[in-house]
Amino acid sequence: MDAQYLEVLSSMERILVIQTAFIGDVILTLPMIEKLKEKFSSTEIDVLCVPSTQEIFTASPFLSDVIVIDKKKVHRSILSIYKFTNELKKRNYTKIFSPHRSFRTSFIVMQSGVRDTYGFSNSSVFHVYKNIVDYNYDIHEVQRNLDLIGFEYSSESWRIIPRVKVNEFSRQKVAGFLSSNNIKGKLIAVAPGSIWETKKYPEQYYKEIIRYFVDHSYKILVIGSESDKELCERLSVGYNGEVCSTAGLFSIIESIELLKNAKLLLTNDSAPTHFGMCADIPVLTLFCSTIPEFGFYPYNKKSSYISFNDLSCKPCGIHGFEKCPVSNFNCGYKLDPKIIISKMEELLSD
Repeated sequence: MDAQYLEVLSSMERILVIQTAFIGDVILTLPMIEKLKEKFSSTEIDVLCVPSTQEIFTASPFLSDVIVIDKKKVHRSILSIYKFTNELKKRNYTKIFSPHRSFRTSFIVMQSGVRDTYGFSNSSVFHVYKNIVDYNYDIHEVQRNLDLIGFEYSSESWRIIPRVKVNEFSRQKVAGFLSSNNIKGKLIAVAPGSIWETKKYPEQYYKEIIRYFVDHSYKILVIGSESDKELCERLSVGYNGEVCSTAGLFSIIESIELLKNAKLLLTNDSAPTHFGMCADIPVLTLFCSTIPEFGFYPYNKKSSYISFNDLSCKPCGIHGFEKCPVSNFNCGYKLDPKIIISKMEELLSD
């Protein structure tokens, strides 16, 4: 079969990727989409996502269109999803790949009328998928997503840096902020927030780490979303301008652009871990209630992670909780900031 005929077959396909999960999960879908586009180079690939992650997919150079489903408001009911799926049918997709595993997603797949569908073995109502791929709990999420599309990788080739486009407006906004605040040179970013309380490394330990690096002539950017603003501002006071909070000032893509100026990012097991990988800078991720073995650690060669695992109660959940289930939060408090400082110095020297 010649290359021209294969190209014609490829152009006849129209692919939908369904990923309506959290921001971090979405970023870890980007390598899969990149390899999917390589495989079907002439094919239009669209993605279905939620409003909070639209910006990420819009910045992907490998997607044709981004379709938004508002599952918390407009599309909460089964009837509204049914109507939404009827509209989706008009796009005549030939393949669906779904790294997302919820009942709502399976319902959309079932109602779509698309015959060639791919989902994981742990998906809700998994039997609606024609092609069921084993969800391997022992590997990284990027590897699992590559398995979904049948991409064969070696022990290292799966480590694909997620790629996003940064527009000129965002570049200028970040450059203007750095210039007006005289932020340059030895810069460390710290992301202390998470939507899960038991993923947050103790605030007083972050203060100790920040104080150490300020005393060693570093400037610190404390980054986060609008919901992290109070925490970030508490961590940024009392350092004579050497520590600056950017919480709520930048979008996701702008935050990735901002991180390109840092020599290191210190973060919880949360979305900023994956922002740092997009920026391809050294990332040190701290695992409190969760563990690296869940498959969401930073995987670029410049990065690392630390976790205190000698606890019978850890991990207490795949995501986290509003408060420690055993009321001691030893997974955070036993993670000595001196160990973290030492590891940060090692990464900075590299």
